[in-house]
Amino acid sequence: MSDNQNDKHQTDSQSCGCSQVDLEKRNFLIATSAVGALGCAAVAVPFVKSMTPSERAKAAGAPVEVDISKIEPGTVLTAEWRGQPVWIINRTEEMTAELSKHHDQLSDPNAEVSSQQPAYCKNEGRSIKPNIGVVVGICTHLGCSPTEKLKAGGDMGDGWQGGFFCPCHGSKFDLAGRVFKGSPAPVNLVVPPHKYLSENLLLIGVDTEDKA
Repeated sequence: MSDNQNDKHQTDSQSCGCSQVDLEKRNFLIATSAVGALGCAAVAVPFVKSMTPSERAKAAGAPVEVDISKIEPGTVLTAEWRGQPVWIINRTEEMTAELSKHHDQLSDPNAEVSSQQPAYCKNEGRSIKPNIGVVVGICTHLGCSPTEKLKAGGDMGDGWQGGFFCPCHGSKFDLAGRVFKGSPAPVNLVVPPHKYLSENLLLIGVDTEDKA
């Protein structure tokens, strides 16, 4: 720095009432604060992400929320829980009424095998809400995934009133996931633990004792 520049710098420092040491200290504090703020921001992002269940957490059984208001009557929505497909069936009134008409064709019509559903789903529809069925979409024979055959008749024959058919070995299940007699599958489809957070928000993976 030239003598003229040095004199000017000293004059500027004196005019603001600050010494050279004060200016250097102030600049250091400003720089430190800026670096600290950036550090906090960098830490905050991973923390926020950690609040969202990871894919590993979901596979381990983290609860899954499903908006059932989007499921049209007579259709099925597939969600994923613990790496398995879970079918949410919005049964029409006709479908729900049909559940009581074929008990003689089923292996376990009254859901007596307690390992296949929570106690609060030990009923004809194996569900909390009469029209909404929730079952794991894996055949209880050898683990294949059955096919939706929701409409009566069709390629399933005149006596078929809707349900699920496993193409691997021919197991048949009704609209509550109850297995038909003569099927290779020994028991009904599994009903996972679930509860309703609101009228249309279903939480799969958490038990409840609530009634609809």
